Amino acid sequence: MWDLWRRHKRKVYVTLGVFGSGYLLYRLYDARRRRLHDLKKQLADDRENEELIKAQVQAHFESVQRIADSTTLPHVMNLLDIRLADNLDLTHFTERLIQGKGQPNTLTTTEKLELWDRLKTLSFTKMVSSLWAMTMLSLYIRVQVNILGRHLYIDTARGLGSSHLLDEAELIDRNDEQQFLACADYLSNYGLLALISNTEVATTEVLKGKQLKDFFNVSVLHDTIIHILDTLMSNGSPHHWVGYLMPEDAGVYKFVAPSSNTSSDISHATKFELLMGETREVLSSAEFGNIVDISLRSVVNGVLEDISLQCGENNLMSGMPLAKLLPRIAQTGQLLLKETNRSRYIHIMRSIPEVELFFTLLYSTSRTIPTPSIV
Repeated sequence: MWDLWRRHKRKVYVTLGVFGSGYLLYRLYDARRRRLHDLKKQLADDRENEELIKAQVQAHFESVQRIADSTTLPHVMNLLDIRLADNLDLTHFTERLIQGKGQPNTLTTTEKLELWDRLKTLSFTKMVSSLWAMTMLSLYIRVQVNILGRHLYIDTARGLGSSHLLDEAELIDRNDEQQFLACADYLSNYGLLALISNTEVATTEVLKGKQLKDFFNVSVLHDTIIHILDTLMSNGSPHHWVGYLMPEDAGVYKFVAPSSNTSSDISHATKFELLMGETREVLSSAEFGNIVDISLRSVVNGVLEDISLQCGENNLMSGMPLAKLLPRIAQTGQLLLKETNRSRYIHIMRSIPEVELFFTLLYSTSRTIPTPSIV
């Protein structure tokens, strides 16, 4: 046996080494195969959960968007229409001018000129205020809805990290959501008077020197409206117009009654303030300013198309005295916020590629919003 071992021990060692190495390699391969299988299973589960969450988040986001389009936006626009009609009522001026025309001795020449000058200023003020407010409120509410949708996704993703799905994740409190969306009423309730006052200042500055007998065509009217808007936006501190749309201090501004939970929950107030702070940050960004400029100019073009149809395209193309154009401008200011016209102008804005790109990026990014390319 000893002789046999001495003759064959090298073969035995080699054989044992080969089998041992093979067994070790097999164990390593098997362990790796199991790890890969577990990883694939985990990735498949994560993908399934992610798709489920995306579907649930998308459903909630679309629900919030529908509520904003069908409830929030019409309510806000109707309230704005009422407030504008109350604060910019031109009936008094037109009635006095009609009375002066029928009874020449009731008004002096100076009084007539003063009334016409006031009517001229207020007609443009009403139209530009309505145009600005409609455009900005539409954009503002879309900013709100997209911020809500993104926060919902983030909160849901955190819930997924704790193995919870959407129904179990700690999402934005419904009361916070209602308070946040209700802030769209701020312009009508608080910011409108400042908007009207500053628009009147800008209008007076732009219309200074323009006489009632001056001829206005499409180009002149377009440049006049754009000039008033540019003056309104540039007069004052940078982004001062954000103050028309939302309160400076979100912490003390509450539209909706607090929830039935009377305990002092600081996280709720903080969440609401976080949403408001992020909204202000978006509205103050250069990218949003670019979107505002594009949207306002597109709406102005749409308004001019409607005025041209009212006046007769040939009349406005060739030009007509400002005195004859004023009734159309005043009427446009009254009709801008009516549902049919409003829907048309909002559709114009939503059809702008840069606007759609902006809101897509706003929903999908955290804080930094890339600048949309303008073709």
